[in-house]
Amino acid sequence: MTNNTILAIENLTKTFKSGDHSLTVLHDVTFSIEKGISCAIVGPSGSGKTTLLGLCAGLDKPTSGSVTLNNQEISGYSESQQSKIRNEQIGFVFQSFQLIPTLTALENVMVPIELRGLAYKHVEQRALDLLESVGLAKRTHHYPNQLSGGEQQRVGLARAFIHQPEVLFADEPTGNLDGDTGTQIEQLLFDLNQKQGTTLVIVTHDKELAQQCDRIIELKNGRIESDSYVNAKKQDAHLNIA
Repeated sequence: MTNNTILAIENLTKTFKSGDHSLTVLHDVTFSIEKGISCAIVGPSGSGKTTLLGLCAGLDKPTSGSVTLNNQEISGYSESQQSKIRNEQIGFVFQSFQLIPTLTALENVMVPIELRGLAYKHVEQRALDLLESVGLAKRTHHYPNQLSGGEQQRVGLARAFIHQPEVLFADEPTGNLDGDTGTQIEQLLFDLNQKQGTTLVIVTHDKELAQQCDRIIELKNGRIESDSYVNAKKQDAHLNIA
């Protein structure tokens, strides 16, 4: 692991048990991701992509192995410690948007940092700026059921970046959107990633989306099948640092 590493996965294994039966969905997975790049995790259904993403984000604990985020081994943390890390350092974009139906677009964006004790006006202004950056300046007081799928995902993007996360995890962020809307969301995702310098980790079936990333990690049957850099300059920078 180098000084430029933001996420390090070491010998990660995850086994689910049901009665006398067990199913191992990840087998001894090891890789690291450097700060500021975009990385796609691809593979067929059942390859372990979403499970891996959840472990990387501290949403679940591995059966064995470790997850180190920003020099902190979060896989050994308690749930309260992991919640603190997620709230301060991690952003999420979900396929199903996961907006709170009783809150407006503005209120949904503000949720992740409302409990930090920051001045309301400061939080509100940052949320308004983010909503404007994703093209929703005129929809701030609309509720999720008054927004299209693309607009809801734009709110999800603004919410994910509200606390300027070190890493943003996106699970099939365009999976529920039509082609044109999905393309717009992808562009916003990369634009915000580059402007804020956030490391981006995307689970996707979309080959075109994956090809826009700096790096692609392919899983098959819970193991890394391939790991390649799409952007040669990013690879050279990583190798020089290492």
